[in-house]
Amino acid sequence: MRFLKTPDTVYLSNHFICKLLLAFAILAIGTSCDTKRSKSDLEIVFTQDTLNVGYTYWWEESGPFIGYCGKEYSLVFSGTIVNLEKANYDAAPLYISQKGTIALDEVYKIKDMGNSSYASQKFFTTDCFSNTNASLGDKVLVYCYDYEGELTIPGNSSIIKIKSMDHPLVGATKRFIDANENPIEIKKDSTLWSAYGYGKELTQLIRCKENTERIISK
Repeated sequence: MRFLKTPDTVYLSNHFICKLLLAFAILAIGTSCDTKRSKSDLEIVFTQDTLNVGYTYWWEESGPFIGYCGKEYSLVFSGTIVNLEKANYDAAPLYISQKGTIALDEVYKIKDMGNSSYASQKFFTTDCFSNTNASLGDKVLVYCYDYEGELTIPGNSSIIKIKSMDHPLVGATKRFIDANENPIEIKKDSTLWSAYGYGKELTQLIRCKENTERIISK
């Protein structure tokens, strides 16, 4: 016996398909909402406060990769320079002081330092802008560390000019943070970092990490 489709059965069939598709759509939305965010995707509700960070001008290195085997980031962010004073050659005997302020746009790493941790401040100020070639309104990528329990910035190489938030170095920095700052995990980014003058430092970190793992595995 052949089953004859009537207008009612066609309507019920279409209605069932629509409900099924709707259920799949809801499930897909729910799954996407539950997707785990990466370590560097931080949601910050900024306060209208200013974080004043000291300049460890006596450190020999600055930038995204410092230390023979690396030093953990304490704060990494991108932002826009909103104030930049003239360089002051008389402020200190051992370095040129140039104070500036950055309005934070995105934060990628916050190290837990107890009461000294970054606390969602919207503005960041320091006096290590000398020789950064930065100007008012520039977008920058900033790398901070810690010294004696306090946040610090070690020099002008820790403030990198970028054109926008989707600059390649932003993505490379986030990949490094997401990899728990293991340089071996970002070997593929070596060419990129080299193009911006940080290849030697990254190669040193990779070599140190590989040698350490080789010794431990023996």
